[in-house]
Amino acid sequence: MKKISALCFSLAAFFSLNAQIQVKNNQNPVTWSSTYKSVSASEGEIIISANIEKGWHTYSQRETDAGPIPTSFSFPASNNYELIGKTEETDAHEEFVKAFEATIFVFTDKAEFKQKIKLKGKAGFNISFQVGYMTCNDMMCLPPNTVELSIKVQ
Repeated sequence: MKKISALCFSLAAFFSLNAQIQVKNNQNPVTWSSTYKSVSASEGEIIISANIEKGWHTYSQRETDAGPIPTSFSFPASNNYELIGKTEETDAHEEFVKAFEATIFVFTDKAEFKQKIKLKGKAGFNISFQVGYMTCNDMMCLPPNTVELSIKVQ
């Protein structure tokens, strides 16, 4: 009986470790990109998109006590622009997430965020900013991640 238990434990540990190694080595289930859209001579919009692999999801900016890290954006202060309002999101939906035993706003397949800006001078500069996020599937969550993106304002 002890040998069977040890064998079962070893197999479970092997498959769990193998799944974790595959995720770490060859998978980042969320790919981020950004573009700039001019709205007028003095205003524009930064559009931030996430493509999310099938079976994975990431979280809304909405704070929750349930546990996941909400998506966040960090734009540095600049003499070239100022933020207008907060970053807006589209298409987040409520879903019961087993990992957190709670109903949470999530994104699956894709996510889109928009940040309006007011230009303080001429266009022709770059804006670098950070996106913080967390991603999970039905079996596990990856550690929170931060990516740096950059767009040209023209």
